[in-house]
Amino acid sequence: MRRRAIIGSAVLITGCANEPAAPAPQLLPAIDAVTVNANTHNSLSAIVEMSVRRADSVAVRFHVGDMTTALNSITPVVHTTGHAAVIPVLGLLPNSRYTMRAVAYGPGGSVIGDPLEFTTDTLPSDLPQYGVSGPDPSPGYVVFAVGQYGVAIDNTGRIVWYRRFPNGPGLNFMAQPNGRYVARPATLDPTDVEPWVELDPLGNVTRTLGCALDLQSRFHDLISEPDGAYWIMCDETRTMDLASVGGFANARVTGTAVQRIGAGGALLFHWTPFDHFAITDLQPADLTGATVNWTHGNALDFAPDGNMIVSFRNLGEVTKINTSTGAVIWRMGGHRNQFTFVGSPVPAFSRQHGARAPASGVLLLLDNLGDPGESRAERYVVDEAARTALLSHSYGSIPGVVTQIGGSVQSLPRGRTLVSFGTAGRVEEYDASGRVMWRITGNAGYVFRAQRIMSLYSPGVETAR
Repeated sequence: MRRRAIIGSAVLITGCANEPAAPAPQLLPAIDAVTVNANTHNSLSAIVEMSVRRADSVAVRFHVGDMTTALNSITPVVHTTGHAAVIPVLGLLPNSRYTMRAVAYGPGGSVIGDPLEFTTDTLPSDLPQYGVSGPDPSPGYVVFAVGQYGVAIDNTGRIVWYRRFPNGPGLNFMAQPNGRYVARPATLDPTDVEPWVELDPLGNVTRTLGCALDLQSRFHDLISEPDGAYWIMCDETRTMDLASVGGFANARVTGTAVQRIGAGGALLFHWTPFDHFAITDLQPADLTGATVNWTHGNALDFAPDGNMIVSFRNLGEVTKINTSTGAVIWRMGGHRNQFTFVGSPVPAFSRQHGARAPASGVLLLLDNLGDPGESRAERYVVDEAARTALLSHSYGSIPGVVTQIGGSVQSLPRGRTLVSFGTAGRVEEYDASGRVMWRITGNAGYVFRAQRIMSLYSPGVETAR
């Protein structure tokens, strides 16, 4: 209902007291400045910096040359900080001219900036090239370390992302659940303490990740959590009298400790095999040296119940550890095996790598030497209450290969499994029936760990480890 008030000769229309006022129109965002710069870490990317007003998020549209249809792409949105934002543009082609346009989003709508040109550089001459084959690869990219680089390739074998390390990434280059990459680069001094480094999608080092108690970190595995904490494996060395078991009276024994470090650097959890295992869990022949590599932890992963599984290569054992108390829940494989294996030989696996717990009651690993003539990826159905482990799937390359060290497995959607056969130079993806759906052809070199990710912009997020 409206009311009329007559003031002189004018008619004033007033609203009812309980009628809401019409909302004020929202202004469109404004783009004040945009710059496009090269990324010194990676010629297949660009860094777009924007200054905006009335915008809560921004993105970049880009395409090769003047083509605006088939190759037109847009980055994920980036939320603004104040009036500024930095947007990575990733996965570009080398030595190519691109047209880029900034996009700003706000409550009033969106605006597109003027076109800017950017030309990518050539690839480094020492980056390898890869051939691939296979009828039906899973979507995404495959991440691994090679030579001096951490790289990501697409399903055609093209390198779409790389980061060079002066002394190499330390064999293991991984994407993490927090959307970052990690590596543990080697230093020139073999006696110093070597931390991991964490990198953002542009390849910038965001922080270093090390062990507490002055322990040396192991390059084999690490888990970064979204809250900034991380789980890490560390070398803990003690002097022990092993004369009674045929060794030295002052042997230097190294076991693998597991730590959780808080975002601020505080030690939140420390588990050591010296409190839970016996030195005689190792084969007698391996106890006779002046130095003893006792456990050789090479993988850790969260089980669905929140506890942790750890692979100890030299013991031929996978162990489940309570992440609250540190108690050993069970031990599978090796001299202290607590399980009955079904459908597999004894020992079921030996010198294993890359153990993962992708679902409740499932254990996945690379069995390096359970069969000395052929390394295989193996999936076990585990009944913890009955202490049984049923070998449900086993995948080997054709022809068969052996990797005494290294290698990895990753569980993928649709029953797929990605396998790296370590020093044998094979990286292959299998379907649930064991058919090869994708592989790197030829010899890929020593791939310690291969890992599929869904996005270059948030590597590792919502991706099985």
